[in-house]
Amino acid sequence: MTTAIQLSPQDTVERALELAAAEGAAGCVVLVAETSSANLRWANNTLTTNGAMRGSSVTVIATVGAGEGTAAGVVGRSSTTDDSLREIVSAAVAVARESGPAEDARPLVDGTVGPGWDEEPDETSVNVYEHFAPALGEALNKAGKENRWLYGFADHEVVTLYVGSSTGLRLRQALPRGFVTATGKSADLSQSAWAGAATRDFTDIDPLAIDTELTRRLGWATRTVSVEAGRHPTVLPPAAVADLMSHMYWKLDGRDAHEGRSVFSKPSGGSRIGETLSPQPVRFCSDPHLAGLETFPFMVARSSGGSWSVFDNGLTLGATDWIRGGKLETLMTSRYTAELTGAPAVTPAIDNYVLSVDGATGSVDDLVAGLDHGLLLTCLWYIRIVEPQTLLLTGLTRDGVYLVENGEVTGAVNNFRFNESPVDLLGRFTAAGATVPSFSREWGDEFSRTATPPLLIPDFNMSTTSQAS
Repeated sequence: MTTAIQLSPQDTVERALELAAAEGAAGCVVLVAETSSANLRWANNTLTTNGAMRGSSVTVIATVGAGEGTAAGVVGRSSTTDDSLREIVSAAVAVARESGPAEDARPLVDGTVGPGWDEEPDETSVNVYEHFAPALGEALNKAGKENRWLYGFADHEVVTLYVGSSTGLRLRQALPRGFVTATGKSADLSQSAWAGAATRDFTDIDPLAIDTELTRRLGWATRTVSVEAGRHPTVLPPAAVADLMSHMYWKLDGRDAHEGRSVFSKPSGGSRIGETLSPQPVRFCSDPHLAGLETFPFMVARSSGGSWSVFDNGLTLGATDWIRGGKLETLMTSRYTAELTGAPAVTPAIDNYVLSVDGATGSVDDLVAGLDHGLLLTCLWYIRIVEPQTLLLTGLTRDGVYLVENGEVTGAVNNFRFNESPVDLLGRFTAAGATVPSFSREWGDEFSRTATPPLLIPDFNMSTTSQAS
């Protein structure tokens, strides 16, 4: 009887590379991700669950052949032992041999051993909530005394990624990420309000401040007003802006634009790089080293497609302006698609973004104060693409749409279905506030490293009323 031996991440990388070479692979990349997480959940003003979890996954990318005839095989598993690793490597090599030459084949990224390679994975625990949990308890008690209901979820995880290749590349990076999402409801459950935030360590999130904002919004809803569908002056808070702009970010694909499949394609052919998308001084950028939004500073790809390639794993990422001064500057490319489209530089996707408007200051409340008559949203949900060529989106409002009259919120209104394009909104907004870290209700649990401003849209399209709540 054999005993399953659990390997360290570094040993997993080295052993997989050794096995791939023995199987006759021309090249190999191994990605090992160690995940540690801790969470809290509360409902009906009571903390219901808390727990900590750990997980491990390995992805083996094996290549066979050489030059333009290179093929790749990718196999991943949720956890590995010395016994199972041999199966994974053999399967990856077999897939590569059964595949045709990869169009994105390029030499694997060269490199050396990066800092911290020998270190163990970072971990989190429920101790990350050392300051958050007592304040949450105060907020739950306060809600009970004031006859309100609080529900929510907080999650913190640290992913430590190890990347090694047959070229000598050895990289390690640990990334923390957390978020809180909270809903407040009136005593009869007829009204609800939502707030959320992203964080790296929960030292910058105050549950009492979140509860104060939820209480304010529930107070607005003591008066309800019916509003017809149509185009309304609308203030979008940073969360709702992130709900929409994340879609735009994911569509910044250079190949799709070059081949006429996206909102960034010219009708006559090619991409819209160099075109003005907004008359306002808008900047839309990514940078793996942005303070508070740090992400992997090198390319991580477990599959090929669009602007990413498994052959680019380990490629250094740098600051990139996608839109600057309102003009489209750059689209996402891999090494292959940069050559295909004639792009002057390789600009892979980065797991964060910042939308800002030069000179814009103030908050959501400041935009509301300047609005004579219109609406204030909270967040959007169930967002889907209707028309890729214009990036027309549809979805629903949720957990609070409010009436603004003479610069003040005077009540809550019914929900709506909307139809809007985030690219079009950049050309139509008339006022913006300061950019702040934002948390998308729709996408934040997976894509939380965003910063956006509040925006005033003079004619936001509420296409129909909705019974959603």
